[in-house]
Amino acid sequence: MIGYIEALAILIIGVFIASAAQILLKKSADKKHATQLKEYLNPLVATGYAMLLVSSFLAILAMRVLDLRLIPMIESLGYIFVLGLSSIFLKEHITKTKIIGMTIIILGIIIFNLSEIIEVLT
Repeated sequence: MIGYIEALAILIIGVFIASAAQILLKKSADKKHATQLKEYLNPLVATGYAMLLVSSFLAILAMRVLDLRLIPMIESLGYIFVLGLSSIFLKEHITKTKIIGMTIIILGIIIFNLSEIIEVLT
């Protein structure tokens, strides 16, 4: 049986893997493909979906230990990961609007779950 800290780390790693998978799928979508079949059956897409599968298994493993009320907050790290990874690998610019939007989403999740956060931490 894994401990609470290990489960938290597993979930965060899973969120990061899912975020990286989204970047791979976006890279594939941006490419021109010879046929419509190759658009869906290529190494980037296959790797992206395999990474999403691994991410799902990691999330299930972590959810067996973690308080399920905290999962949405941890999952919201995906917004931060995708923003950073898209800046690095897709050369997308991080605008003030994107940062404000991401902050509002994360603050909303935290405020919505504030009572659960306090309960779990005490």
